[in-house]
Amino acid sequence: MKRFAGIFALLGLFNSGFLAAQAAPPMPISRLEEVRFDGKVDEPGWEAIDPLPMVQYEPMAGAPPTERTEIRLAYDDTYFYVSIRAFESHEGEVRATSLYRDQIAGSDHLEILLDTYNDNQTGYIFTTTPTGIRNDADVSNDAIVSSVLLGSSFNRDFNTYWDAESTVTEAGWFAEMRIPFSSLRFQEDQGKVTMGITVQRKIAHKNERLVFPAVPPITNWAFLRPSLAQKIVFTGISPNKTLYVTPYVLGGHTQTNTLNTAGDAYDKNTDSQFNIGGDVKFSITNNLTADFTVNTDFAQAEADDQLVNLTRFSLFFPEKRQFFQERSAVFDFRTGGISRLFFSRRIGLTDQGEQVPIYGGIRLIGRSSDWDFGLLDMQTQPLDALPTENFGVLRLRKRVLNENSFVGAMFTSRLDGAGNTNLAYGLDGLVRVSGDDYLTVQWAQTFDSQQAEGASDAFSNGRLALEFNRRRRQGLGFTFGTIYSGENYNPGVGFVDRSNFKFGTALVSQTWLNKEGPFIYHTLQPFGNAYLGNADHEVLSSEYGLEWLFTRRNQDNGGLKFRQAYENLLTDFDLAQGVTIPAGQYNFSRVNVRYTQAIDRLMRAGVELETGSFYDGWLNSLSLSPGWYVSKYFQVSLQYVYNYGEFEARDQLMNFHIARLRIGTALDRKLSINGLFQYNGAQDLFSLNARLRYNFREGQDLWIVFNSGYNTERDRLVPTLPAVDSQSVLVKYIHTFIF
Repeated sequence: MKRFAGIFALLGLFNSGFLAAQAAPPMPISRLEEVRFDGKVDEPGWEAIDPLPMVQYEPMAGAPPTERTEIRLAYDDTYFYVSIRAFESHEGEVRATSLYRDQIAGSDHLEILLDTYNDNQTGYIFTTTPTGIRNDADVSNDAIVSSVLLGSSFNRDFNTYWDAESTVTEAGWFAEMRIPFSSLRFQEDQGKVTMGITVQRKIAHKNERLVFPAVPPITNWAFLRPSLAQKIVFTGISPNKTLYVTPYVLGGHTQTNTLNTAGDAYDKNTDSQFNIGGDVKFSITNNLTADFTVNTDFAQAEADDQLVNLTRFSLFFPEKRQFFQERSAVFDFRTGGISRLFFSRRIGLTDQGEQVPIYGGIRLIGRSSDWDFGLLDMQTQPLDALPTENFGVLRLRKRVLNENSFVGAMFTSRLDGAGNTNLAYGLDGLVRVSGDDYLTVQWAQTFDSQQAEGASDAFSNGRLALEFNRRRRQGLGFTFGTIYSGENYNPGVGFVDRSNFKFGTALVSQTWLNKEGPFIYHTLQPFGNAYLGNADHEVLSSEYGLEWLFTRRNQDNGGLKFRQAYENLLTDFDLAQGVTIPAGQYNFSRVNVRYTQAIDRLMRAGVELETGSFYDGWLNSLSLSPGWYVSKYFQVSLQYVYNYGEFEARDQLMNFHIARLRIGTALDRKLSINGLFQYNGAQDLFSLNARLRYNFREGQDLWIVFNSGYNTERDRLVPTLPAVDSQSVLVKYIHTFIF
């Protein structure tokens, strides 16, 4: 009874802090007349502002901070300022693991969430560390990490214009952020602008996180949920209509190999490259932005991860190109799992990942009152047998009923130079039914000119998805969902992993919060799902099982999962390394166990093991993910996967490794080199992606990018493969002019 009494008392503390934050009136922000932006936080103007009252979020939510922390907010006509005096009582424990932009893991840091539209759903995240590096991201869907229909809510590839400076002394570390209002999107009402804010300090060596306001840990990443933020008010801000013009010049050399006409050898092809182009960003108003791009190039984007597909369905690779990142959540229209009505990688990339040159395009994103809207139009150049194509997307969304609900529509088009067309529309809605319970509804339909007339009706060309879930980490949670996907549903600007099915899923979870002991959370969740064919309603695949998840007080986490799977293969299924699963019905059982050390450890590791029957054989998979923050100048991480499968009835064996080594080096905040080394044993391919960046200032960069692929077993095919599969060296200079 004492244990339960403690838990109830702690829950009462959370709820009282949460209700106080939600009931508190908007907090006015002080003006800062003069500040030396140097990261020292020693001006009289800062002293005149009261620091925010911070409390622990973890490991002991609601408890007072163990280190003195002074965070202050201010603004002037141009910038929003945040300062921190992060005192440290343990000498030498101020931790900064990187000098490279966006690499904050393992470091002490100051982080803010700004809900600039005050919509309790979207926001920007800004982070800095004792080395003064910057990390930014945007958040949507009230930071719900994942669901069947809505997917992840964080876009960590987003970048915008802002500054940070910091200093480190024997007393601790001190920092200032300066965010131009022209980099934010907001709405003014009678001379005032209301936003939401959450502020946090991370003390890495203690795994301690301090927050304002007193956010309760009711969900994962609750301190990044816009709906839990403190409201703040600015008076008299009106940012300039800023114009960013960013031309680039690119030169380089590429080498590829193609099979000759006779088919008995490979010819080496070399090509020199020279391109010029650029982007223009114009803030038409403080809540409407236009982006233009000409001869679009993405040479500096990181290479895709090497993967091996052990399923019957398409692999999904995330978008990494910067042009498609800002407020990308506006264009989100998930239709279940990884499927979506719009997938920006359809533009300028083939299904095999080969780049297609882009003439250019335009993007408009904005908000008016309760309306969000986005417009995108891009034109690609012809490439080999591919004709020129035009890609169009229009997204509309309106808040209804309450601040957490919306209805929306999306229209997409794909038109090529040969006269083929693919059109699609979608209607969706998210309704907060009550409390933490949400209902999501989506419908989409496609029209393709290459489909025979009269071959289908609305449902065979459509996809319907419903989901009802409870957004809660604490106590009882659940997700119930269903999807119908027609046989001919085919969004030309979207992504579909499978079609022609009916799907149902159910997951119920119970999470226990522990006030004391080594574990903060325990979650137990049974789950089950099934895919049925549309024609005969026969089960195509299904699984059910039980999973236990935990988070330790030191932020290590792990889980144990048991699942029973069923697959009904209507045709043969090709796995890796020449293994083929014959058509038929298969029942198999799998068990998965994983443990991952906290990302803030200077040396950390993760291990995952999955084993069990697999179709008519047995498959063992081992995954290791060690990492080491050697110093702020050097970090290294490894992801290693080993798969060993035996199919004795057919005397077939699958035995391969995948290794992914990332090395990050930085001389200072300007000069850095990142290397991505990958080995794919299933394809006997080694690849390297190395990127040197010299950042003169924000918006002015010199990139040197080296990509190379090597065949490690050249005799596996006839004729013998070349040693170098492909290779390129590219030099790109970018310069942003601000008007």
